[in-house]
Amino acid sequence: MPRQRRTFTPEFKLQMVKLYENGKSRAAIAREYDLTPSGLDRWIKNHQETGSFTAKDNRTDAEIELEKLRKENQHLLMENDIFKAGSADYGTKINVIRHNAHKYSVSAMCDVLNVKRSTYYYQLNRCKNDVKKADDVALSNEIERIFKMSRNNYGTRKIQKELVKLTEPKHVSRRRIGRLMRERGLVSNYTVAQFKPHPSSCNEAAIKNVLKRNFNQHEELAVIVSDLTYVRVNGKWHYVCLFVDLFNREIIGYSAGKNKTASLVYKALASIQRNLNEIQLFHTDRGKEFDNQLIDEALETFTIQRSLSMKGCPYDNAVAEATFKVFKTEFANQLQFSSLKHLELELADYVHWFNHIRIHGTLGI
Repeated sequence: MPRQRRTFTPEFKLQMVKLYENGKSRAAIAREYDLTPSGLDRWIKNHQETGSFTAKDNRTDAEIELEKLRKENQHLLMENDIFKAGSADYGTKINVIRHNAHKYSVSAMCDVLNVKRSTYYYQLNRCKNDVKKADDVALSNEIERIFKMSRNNYGTRKIQKELVKLTEPKHVSRRRIGRLMRERGLVSNYTVAQFKPHPSSCNEAAIKNVLKRNFNQHEELAVIVSDLTYVRVNGKWHYVCLFVDLFNREIIGYSAGKNKTASLVYKALASIQRNLNEIQLFHTDRGKEFDNQLIDEALETFTIQRSLSMKGCPYDNAVAEATFKVFKTEFANQLQFSSLKHLELELADYVHWFNHIRIHGTLGI
């Protein structure tokens, strides 16, 4: 079976080079990250010679000359192809450029047809906005029909399910449905004004323990748990925040920083490479870093339900506590970190190993 082609960001390539420069063997990096040795060698060579991973910065003189000739030939083909539109009106020129954008450079066609690029993109965006508005109107009509059929009871969740049941299913996010409902003034009978308490102490927050130690989940992103721990960096304490999916015990988000703040938790939440709208429940202890306005607003944006451990009961967040015990034993206590950058580099490498290589006893794998 042929090897599937993968793409890598410059940040990822730099991370691999830094791991190699910090003493990790080339063979270990290639094995753990499923890379080809030749590709890794090329990244290391490019970084050492030019400091860049882009192909154009690492071309030879012969390759540069060949690329120049190819561009000149492509330009001649383009001029010959669109020459007849040179004397047409503006609308026709815009359409010619739009229909040939997959073949030729937009900027080059604009030069040949004497059309400003800003004018072309303005017209293109206006067409896209017109299509989007038309789609919104059609979708709003469908949402309003479903809403009224429900006797004004359905919210975004149930309307989303009804849209999928249509003859031509519409897969729409609850966020977009909510926006269109607000624009039409559609308010569910279940929607009531809620009082948001502002407790003087995080331990007195009126948020219940919804999870109730139900740590065995059978659906991805159904419940994520989180906690913070400290790591010594160059003689000073720094902090690490991890987000763990109870479905497979995978670390789906992480961050490191100098201070134990809500921003550190928010940074870890933002690092999750999944659709945050799919997360159903977020459970933590009652630390102020988790129970604050910044995190509340983030969870509210993605309609994520909140759950807090009971006051003074660490067992309610046992999976996060256990994960950090493993984290401290396998990672934090085994390395010495010279800087925050060094900690972030090694943390990313450990999370990759933890998720894709390490055996998880709880799951039997």
